[in-house]
Amino acid sequence: MGKIINNTPSGIENQKASLELLYRISREIASTLDLAELLKKVLSLASNAIGAIRGSIIILDESGNPYESAIIVRDQLITHTNEQLQATLKEGLAGWVVKHRDSVVIPDTSVDQRWLRRPDDEETGQKSVIAVPIMVRNDLIGVITLVHPQPNYLQTSHLNLVHAVADQAGVAALNARLFGESQRQARVMTALANSALAMSSTLELEVVLQNILKEIQDALQVESVALSLIDTEGGYLEYKAAIHESMDLHSKLVGKKIMIGHGFAGWVAEKGEGEIVSNPAQDPRFLQTNKVYPEMSPFGIVAAPIFVPGRVLGVLEAINPYAGQFEPDALPVLSGIGSLAGSFIQNAQLYEDLQNTHSRYYDLFENSIDPIIITDLEGNILETNNRTLQTSKYSEDKLKSMAISDIHQVNWDVIGTAYKDLEQEISSAYESTLVTAEGGEIPIQVNVHQIQIAGESRLQWIFRDITERRNLDQLREDLTSMIFHDLRSPLSNVISSLDVIQASLPGTDDPEIQSLFEIANRSTIRIQRLTKSLLDINRLESGQSITNLETFQPEELINYARQEMITQATAKKQEVTINIPDNIPHINADRNMIERVLINLVQNAIKYTPSQGKVEIGLGVLDQEIQIWVQDSGPGVDPAYIDRIFDKFTRIHPDERIKGLGLGLAFCRLAVEGHGGRIWVENLAGGGAKFTFTIPLKG
Repeated sequence: MGKIINNTPSGIENQKASLELLYRISREIASTLDLAELLKKVLSLASNAIGAIRGSIIILDESGNPYESAIIVRDQLITHTNEQLQATLKEGLAGWVVKHRDSVVIPDTSVDQRWLRRPDDEETGQKSVIAVPIMVRNDLIGVITLVHPQPNYLQTSHLNLVHAVADQAGVAALNARLFGESQRQARVMTALANSALAMSSTLELEVVLQNILKEIQDALQVESVALSLIDTEGGYLEYKAAIHESMDLHSKLVGKKIMIGHGFAGWVAEKGEGEIVSNPAQDPRFLQTNKVYPEMSPFGIVAAPIFVPGRVLGVLEAINPYAGQFEPDALPVLSGIGSLAGSFIQNAQLYEDLQNTHSRYYDLFENSIDPIIITDLEGNILETNNRTLQTSKYSEDKLKSMAISDIHQVNWDVIGTAYKDLEQEISSAYESTLVTAEGGEIPIQVNVHQIQIAGESRLQWIFRDITERRNLDQLREDLTSMIFHDLRSPLSNVISSLDVIQASLPGTDDPEIQSLFEIANRSTIRIQRLTKSLLDINRLESGQSITNLETFQPEELINYARQEMITQATAKKQEVTINIPDNIPHINADRNMIERVLINLVQNAIKYTPSQGKVEIGLGVLDQEIQIWVQDSGPGVDPAYIDRIFDKFTRIHPDERIKGLGLGLAFCRLAVEGHGGRIWVENLAGGGAKFTFTIPLKG
C-alpha cells in the first residue's frame, strides 16, 4: 500500500505533526547506537503521535528470526521472550506483513483473521491496527505495529506517518544492529582471547579448570559456572569444578555425577550441542539437573559441550545471568570457550598423568630395596638411588664421575661389546661382583635394559645382592655332598646285610616275608640311585666325561622303568602305557645313567598325576637321534618354572604336600647333555606335561 499526500488544511496540519515527529525521531536516532534503546524511543514517540495504546517493533536478523524488539503497552515496556516473538511472527499480523512485505490497516480487529487474539481482547473490545514493514534498500529488516483503542480510527494519514517513521528508523536500526553485532563479535573474540590466555598460563589441571570458569563468569556475567567431564567407562558426567559469586559451590558440587543423557548437562553431552534454557523449571531435562543445585533456583541456564577431536570431553554450564536473561551471544561465547577448553584440559590431564607417573617412578626408584643406576649408552653413570649409595659406600658425586664398569665386572659376552646388544631394548642378566668404595666385594645379580627418559635412551642397571643365595647354595652343596659321602658306606652294608639275611633265614619263601624283603630291596635301590645321581651331578658339573658306555636296545630301558614304577602307579590306580615302534636302532650310552634319567621322569609323572590318571612312555627316532618321552595327565608345569625347571633345587610344583630336593631333573639335564643330547618340557593342550630327551645315534 503506497503513501497518499493530502493538501487540505487538516492534511497540512497532519504533515506538520508528521515532520515534528520525524524530527524528534531523527534526534533520538542520532543520540544512540544501542538498538534496544533506539527501538524503545522510536516506538514510544510513534505510539504517542497517533494515540496508540500498544505497539511493537521487531527487528529481524539475516535469517528472518527475531534479533531485537520493543513492546509497549500503555507506556509500559513489556519484557518478552524470543519464543513469544516467534509465535507473533508465525501466527499474528506482523508475520503477515513480513510474509507479504506490505503494510496493512485493520479498521476493526474483531472481523479480521490476521489479528492474533489476545486474552484482554474480550475486555477491551474492538481496535484498529496499523502494521508496516521496515525496509532498507529493498531488504526487509523488521516490522512496526501500532494498536489504537478505537475501531475505524486509524486512517491513511496515520499509515503515511508510520511509513515515514519506518523509513526513518530503518537505516538507524540496521546501523544499530550492525553495530550491536560488531560489538557482540568483539565481546566474543575478547572473551575467547582472554580465555585462551588464561587457560594457556598453566598446565595444572585444577588451575586450568578454575581459569576457564572465571573467564566464563566474566564474559557472560552470570551468578555461577560449573564444569563436568565425561567418564567414558562409567558412562556419566562428573563435576570437576564450580564457582559461585557468594557461596562455596565448588565443595558442594564437585564429585557429583549425572548419567549421560540424563538432565540438561547429560543431554548436552549426549547430543554434542549447546542450548539456552530460559525457564528451567518447565524444562523436563532440568528435573534431574535441579538435584545437582539443591541450594540454587536457576531461572536461566546455558550449556555447551567441551570438544576434543573426535569426541565430547565434558560440559560447561553458566547459570543465572545478572541481566535476567542471556544475551544472544551467550551460547556462541560458551561454545567457543568449550572448543578452546578441550585441548587445554586434555593437555593438563596428560601433564597430570605424566607428573603422577614420574612421581610413582621416582618413588619406586628411590625406595627400591635394590641398587638402581641409570647410565647413558656408553655406560657413564648419570643417576643413582639411595640404596646404591648405601651399598656401594660411594658418594653420589663420586659415582657420577665413574662408569658402570668401574664398580662391577661387566659381562661383555651377555651385553655385547660397547653395550651393543642392549640397543634392542631387550633385558639382559648375569651374575657379577660389586666392588665397594672400601674395597669390599658383594656378589650380585645384574639386570640391565634400555629405557627412555625425556626422549633420551638410557640404560637402567639393577643390582640384586645375592650373598644369601650364594651362601644357601653352598650350604645345599655341602649338605648333598655330606649325604652322598655319609650314605655310601652304610648303604652298601645294608644291601649286603639284606642279601645275607635273605639267603640264611629259613622260611624266606613265605609270601609275607618275601614281600618285606622286596620292599627293603626297592627302598635301598632308590637310595642307591639317589646317591649315584648325587655323585654323577658332581662329576658332570666338574666337566668329567662319561666313560661307562655300552651298546644296548633303548626299548629295554622303557620296559625296565615301567616295571620299576608299576607298583607306585598301581597304588594310585593309574594307567601306564608304552608307545614303542618297530625297528628301533641300538644306542651307545651309559646304560645305568640313562636308566636313572628315565626312572626319574616316570617317577615325577606318577607323583604329579592324580589318581586314575594316565602316564605314557614313548620312544621314536628323529634326525639321527633317539627321542624318549614321558607324558602325564597331571596339572602341567607352572609357566614361571619352565625355563629353570632343570636347575638344581628347583621344584616342579611348589606343593608342600609333595616332597623332594629338586635334584632329580638337574641330574637328568646333566646326564643327557653329557651324552650330547637335549632335554625339555612342554605343557599339553589337553592338560598334563610332556618331558622329552634325546640321545644321538652313533654311526
